[in-house]
Amino acid sequence: MLITVYCVRRDLSEVTFSLQVSPDFELRNFKVLCEVESRVPADEIQIIHMERLLIDDHCSLGSYGLKDGDVVVLLQRDNVGPRAPNQPRVDLSGGIAAPGTSSSRPQHPGQQRQQRAPSAQRAHGRALGEEAAGPQGLGSPALIRSTLLSNRHHLSLLEERNPSLAEALLSGSLDTFAQVLMEQRREWASREQERLRLYTADPLDLEAQAKIEEEIRQRNVEENMNIAMEEAPETFGQVTMLYINCRVNGHPLKAFVDSGAQMTIMSQACAERCNIMRLVDRRWAGVAQGVGTQIIIGRVHLAQIQIEGDFLPCSFSILADQPMDMLLGLDMLRRHQCSIDLKKNVLVIGTTGTQTYFLPEGESPLLSRMVNGQDGPSDKEITHSGKDFGQKEH
Repeated sequence: MLITVYCVRRDLSEVTFSLQVSPDFELRNFKVLCEVESRVPADEIQIIHMERLLIDDHCSLGSYGLKDGDVVVLLQRDNVGPRAPNQPRVDLSGGIAAPGTSSSRPQHPGQQRQQRAPSAQRAHGRALGEEAAGPQGLGSPALIRSTLLSNRHHLSLLEERNPSLAEALLSGSLDTFAQVLMEQRREWASREQERLRLYTADPLDLEAQAKIEEEIRQRNVEENMNIAMEEAPETFGQVTMLYINCRVNGHPLKAFVDSGAQMTIMSQACAERCNIMRLVDRRWAGVAQGVGTQIIIGRVHLAQIQIEGDFLPCSFSILADQPMDMLLGLDMLRRHQCSIDLKKNVLVIGTTGTQTYFLPEGESPLLSRMVNGQDGPSDKEITHSGKDFGQKEH
């Protein structure tokens, strides 16, 4: 069943999230999941349903009358004692707000001192007691691991927000997961102690004020990212570069269309495959300069490029170390009066009126997938391709 949680933190910041749980899920385990989403310690969480406070942590959610689609209120208690040694704080988010959630509202540094100092003191107590966490405690690595593995939604969130802990979780080793979890707990406690030191420091201490300013700035950046995730989530998706099918000297190629590149270029390996290296004029050797630099072997003054049924005259600068086979630059786009129509997803050749579709992601070379992953190119490769190269002759 899907339960919507409306969370009100101690600093009056609010966040709403949904959890997919079963009716026999115990309240104590439900609080652990809420801690992951809200970053409110589990022992400070109060769950209210239908104006009734849920007290017994060992009762199931179904026994309290919760059903699919219900809404519960999560309140953070103000005056709670030190956390028991077997219930340390777990910050699975790694300090990154989840998509669609809200960060704490910016406050005056003086107000932040009053509100954060008690929490930082409790963090110090948790840091001292975390090593003594029992194997069956609410914050024990074994319980957290089993809870995350049983819920695919929270596992995907963990992979997005805390990759290092997710990797340890999926390794299958409880010892590895516990080690990474304890390290992150210690780092979290250390950050809380540093915040306590900053907010209780002399207001005239320039270094402390600079760090407070940086923390406020970072919180504003996270808030801006959360708004962007809600209002324009497509900006966080993958971007596929514009490729078209063509032929050079009868050989099929995938050409990258780049109106920001000054000249049309081809790699030496591609020129050899197309059997046009014999036409290279090495008097045009030089250096292509832009975001990066590459060696220009020479220039092919005239060769035919076939796009759909059109045969268009084209010239190429041959680069020695170019990961992209062919880049159709502004010189040829202007010469043939080409238009990039992103609405129709076509390249229009103005001199002939021919249209050719841009390739979908599945048919594009791996180099076109500008994402941070193993399938994408390195930063150096992306820098050298598709940028404004200018020629500098020897």
